[in-house]
Amino acid sequence: MSHLLKALLFIFLSINVFALEISLQGAKENHQSYSTLHLSDKDKFLCQEFRDDFNSVVKIVCAFPKSPAQKIQKLQNSFFEIDSEIKKETFFLVIKPFEKMKLFPIVFNLVKEDTVFSAKVELSNRWMIVGYKDKLPYIEAQEKSDAAINFPFTLGEDKFPYVGSLDIEGNPVHIKRVGDVTEYIKIKKLYEEKNYEFTLELINDIMKEYPDTLFKPELLFYKIRVHSKMDENEKLIEVAKDYLREYSSDENVPEVLSLLAKSYGKVGLSSDADYFYDRLFSEHSDSVYAKWGYIYLAESLEAAGNFSRPQTLYEKAIRETDNIEVAVEAAFRLAKIHMSSSKIKEAAEQVDKIAKAKADYFSEQKFKSLDMMYDFYDSGDYISATTIAKAIFEHIDPNDEEYEELSRNIGIWLSQSENKKEALEALNNYIERFSDGMYIQEVQVAKDSLFFDVNDENASSKLANYEKLMDEYAGDSIGDKAIYEKAKLLIAEGAFADALGMETKLLKLDTVEYSDIPTLITKAAIGTMKQSLKDKECNSVLVVSSKYKIELSAEWDDGVYECAMKGADFELAKKMADKNLKSKDLEQRKKWLYRYIKVDFATGNYSNVIEASKELITLTQSEVNSPYRDVYRYIFDTYHRLENSNNMIESIADVLKAYGDDYVDIDRYIAVMAVGSEKKDNNLVIEYGERVMSIQRISASHPQSPFVEFTLYQAYTDKENYDRALDVIKSLDTLELNSTQRARQKYLLGSVLAKLWRDDESQKAYQEAIDAEPASAWAKLAKSAKEI
Repeated sequence: MSHLLKALLFIFLSINVFALEISLQGAKENHQSYSTLHLSDKDKFLCQEFRDDFNSVVKIVCAFPKSPAQKIQKLQNSFFEIDSEIKKETFFLVIKPFEKMKLFPIVFNLVKEDTVFSAKVELSNRWMIVGYKDKLPYIEAQEKSDAAINFPFTLGEDKFPYVGSLDIEGNPVHIKRVGDVTEYIKIKKLYEEKNYEFTLELINDIMKEYPDTLFKPELLFYKIRVHSKMDENEKLIEVAKDYLREYSSDENVPEVLSLLAKSYGKVGLSSDADYFYDRLFSEHSDSVYAKWGYIYLAESLEAAGNFSRPQTLYEKAIRETDNIEVAVEAAFRLAKIHMSSSKIKEAAEQVDKIAKAKADYFSEQKFKSLDMMYDFYDSGDYISATTIAKAIFEHIDPNDEEYEELSRNIGIWLSQSENKKEALEALNNYIERFSDGMYIQEVQVAKDSLFFDVNDENASSKLANYEKLMDEYAGDSIGDKAIYEKAKLLIAEGAFADALGMETKLLKLDTVEYSDIPTLITKAAIGTMKQSLKDKECNSVLVVSSKYKIELSAEWDDGVYECAMKGADFELAKKMADKNLKSKDLEQRKKWLYRYIKVDFATGNYSNVIEASKELITLTQSEVNSPYRDVYRYIFDTYHRLENSNNMIESIADVLKAYGDDYVDIDRYIAVMAVGSEKKDNNLVIEYGERVMSIQRISASHPQSPFVEFTLYQAYTDKENYDRALDVIKSLDTLELNSTQRARQKYLLGSVLAKLWRDDESQKAYQEAIDAEPASAWAKLAKSAKEI
């Protein structure tokens, strides 16, 4: 398609996150909009397509090992939605399409490479995602056979002509010798190794041997640097002036200006220094060396006795730079100014920033840092002094003469601060490293003084040490302190029962020195009781509650009540119930009223049971399936114990209404049957006897047989309902009975069959009664019945 027909509309968005660059563009091809998303990073990263069941790309996820310094806001256009998330220290970009999209790795740089081939990669420094509606623009996807050979393609004809390096007049440069190149590399290495004298000597040799070397700007630049490091200010000024005159556009000019201004200040030529500072700040304000210039200028002002402006310059350098080296140098110098003004807190803030950003700075500037360290110690700021000591200690050679003293200082100074735990660790480290060191006795004394102040991470180890001290110093102040501290630690660790077991030893301690012993014992008792409640150890709960008269908060009332009921401590259970009976919370009131009923029932206070039950029924009568409907059973059982048969009959109806026919109530139905038998009320016997038989049949359990069947048989017989009497007595045929019971069942069966004029079956049943237990009374009755 002709490119003349293509109208391109570009919308560009670029974001830099750590080394990641995100670029979003929009365009048109043949009147169809599309968009490209470019992702690039200095390190290779993974991108992967995720497809649905229809092979459409539903999302692309890219994973990076680093996380951004700040959260990336969600991005989107008409083709993409770009979001980010962090999982398990891995940073993800998630791209979702509004239309269609395709992922491509950008493996080749066509500006630098002339050979390409079909590359299938999972990791790349650059990826491109194309978002489109119907057809992928410019790119034609082709199916490739797995058996095909992937030949590379080289576009050699299209290479640009190359003539190599040119001199200032545009003529080709022919380098016959490369000695100056090799020597220049040595110069850089020597400088980095801080071997400045050899660096300067080699620079002079190269410039003498290769007067026309292409590296002359770099050689002069390193010469300026070396003179600065060696504090040879006049020589630096001479070289720097030549450098600026000949190479005024060189990239290293900002650094040269900063060093030149610094040197002029040191030799006392302040006007010349001001000139070059002005050039540095005006011409190269964005350069890092402008920030160094603030530091150099402040340093010269301090040397002249001016302290107000240097502070402003150091603060300006810190505020405007993103260079760690500049920031820590300015912070250190600012800390010195604060120290000289007795602003210890402000100085400490700067030291803390340096320690967090670049702790090895203190070892690099060891002697200046040692002076500041002792200044902090003399001012009573042991923490800041220790911060510097630790930073130096961790970054210097163990063979340095200050190494052991720094280790000692860290432990001793921390022991004088609030950081007792860190002090103990530092003192132990000294003892481990320098068991025969010159400060070993002082360190051991400091460690012993910390014993009772430090919460060792290993509680079991501390408890063992307390036991040891209790044995070795029994009756001594140390032994007493060990008893006290052990009890406190046991309580702190939640070992309340063990702490309570120390009660006898605790009560022997001096009550003036250890005035909180009763409080400790009470805490141990409360903790023991609570733990016992959690563990359902009710015996312990009841013992502690009784001995120490512990009254827990309302949240524990449920557990205490349950344990009291389980242990038959009805006095405690009723105390818990009484405590909550007047609760303003209706649900709580109903619950505790129900529990109050249970306690009174268990203790035989039946009048209270009836009265409280009526109140509970009033509160719950509108509820369906109330959790307290068991109150109807308590009422029935109460009347049963009182042998109040009339109220038993009335209350069993309420039980039936609340539960229906329930296996749990079989014994209550049997009790009502007994009332019916006593009152000669066959209807009552029949009603509840049938319920019992029905429940037993459904549950396939017959605990009340054959009593219920015999009783029910008699009621039906009395009412001359012989057919139902027959059914009831025959139902026992399938149940297991003892021989006497079987003889009775068969006799009764024969008797009802005779009443139904079924004589042959009756005779057979009588004989079965005789056979079941010939010596029983029922067998004798059956024998007599057969003879009639």
